[in-house]
Amino acid sequence: MQLDIRKANQRGRGDHGWLKSWHTFSFANYHDAAHMGFSDLLVINDDQVAPGMGFGTHGHRDMEIFSYVLEGELAHKDSMGTGAVIKPDDVQMMSAGSGVQHSEFNPSKENGVHFLQIWIVPNRGGVTPRYQQKHFTREQKAGTLTPIITDDISADTLNVYQSAKVFAGCFDGVESARYTLPANRFAYVHVARGSVSLNGVALAAGDGVRVCEAGELVFNDGNAAEVLLFDLRPVESPR
Repeated sequence: MQLDIRKANQRGRGDHGWLKSWHTFSFANYHDAAHMGFSDLLVINDDQVAPGMGFGTHGHRDMEIFSYVLEGELAHKDSMGTGAVIKPDDVQMMSAGSGVQHSEFNPSKENGVHFLQIWIVPNRGGVTPRYQQKHFTREQKAGTLTPIITDDISADTLNVYQSAKVFAGCFDGVESARYTLPANRFAYVHVARGSVSLNGVALAAGDGVRVCEAGELVFNDGNAAEVLLFDLRPVESPR
């Protein structure tokens, strides 16, 4: 199996003072024609927001947007009437659909917040906007790949309007997990923190891996590692 690895320091960088961000794919002022997304995965922003700062009210349409908090807390408000605080091990999913306004702020006056903001292109437009939030414990993710987002409304996960699945796993010491990628699917791996081995290749926080071949993905030799695995349609770029 061929692993197409992009190291953390090869990503785009944005520093706005109150916001420090790494962009896996082209976003805002960062543009790289070779990294415009992968399959239906359009954005992975690794964001750190200073105390008391955040993203003011702004709008989105026809996009599946989810936040994965690593440290600190993130306060969310939107035009659907939702008010929520997302903490570590929480996953927030917002389907923008026909249009939604929202804001995301760091409510702490002392501590920063570190989170991943991820966008997936939906397979339908104009749906009624919706908000979802779910907590996945560290125990649920330890030494395994736990589904956190799927397109199966009967599953105990958040739901996405796309043929996509997202798994989260934590690996430390002897913990390991395997995932078999079918012939008609692509995969993307993002190391959120720590370090881990994927099929014998050492990866560190911020590293990403594209996989376009069927086969087995083996995660082991972790050191306080937390990873996200995306199971995606076999298309090269978001449509």
